[in-house]
Amino acid sequence: MCRWAAYIGQPIFLEDIVSRPGHSLIHQSQCATQCHTAINADGFGIAWYGEKPEPGLYRDAMPAWSDQNLRSLTATVKSGLFLAHVRASTGTASSRNNCHPFTYGRWSFMHNGQVGGYECFRRSAEMLIPEDLYRYRRGATDSEALFLVAIAEGLETDPKGALERATARVEALAREKGCSPFLRLTAALSDGERLYAVRYASDDHAPTLYHRWSESRSGRAVVSEPLEDGEGDWQEIPPGSFCTFDREGLVIEPFCPVAQAKAA
Repeated sequence: MCRWAAYIGQPIFLEDIVSRPGHSLIHQSQCATQCHTAINADGFGIAWYGEKPEPGLYRDAMPAWSDQNLRSLTATVKSGLFLAHVRASTGTASSRNNCHPFTYGRWSFMHNGQVGGYECFRRSAEMLIPEDLYRYRRGATDSEALFLVAIAEGLETDPKGALERATARVEALAREKGCSPFLRLTAALSDGERLYAVRYASDDHAPTLYHRWSESRSGRAVVSEPLEDGEGDWQEIPPGSFCTFDREGLVIEPFCPVAQAKAA
């Protein structure tokens, strides 16, 4: 599985999350502690928001710890909203197009988890993406497919409902044609104004997810793993949750793709 970190608040240097903390995202790419794969070396990416509505994007297929351009970029770029990801592939190739985050217009999206047996029903999953959106399909991952299906389901106006409906459709395919665990999901997404995060699994093993408000930074980090040892105020996000973070605070709601599937 992958590791990721996101931030919303007063602008900070990207390195304050990505590389400087003792258990930074780059450190987690070599030594993750709360997932099955300690090494996350199949690529990395950062999407950050600045003066324009659309995010900047930097991705590569090399390990995050070996890219000096990444360290230079994070040391000099400031942002009040960004998403960063280090990848451990669950089957698809290590290529730039398969690295997270993925973007569409002003939206960015990244995922940690798995869709059970995805290689057995990839073609069926691709068919969930409408033709007018399929031209934005760059890679071959289940994560990018889920993102594009969520866009088709109305992400622009209803982020929670759209992601619930998309998740329900992908999970239904996994139950019909794939294998268990059918779906494990922690994801972060943003429209440049708010940061959204979800933690969900079809079993009892949802990937880890935490958040923490920093008084010194006047911002909030949302992460797969806490960024420093000894900071006891990281709060775990419960499984089955959809979170909306803005610069004023947060709202946590139930995330219920099964209910969406029954309603459909």
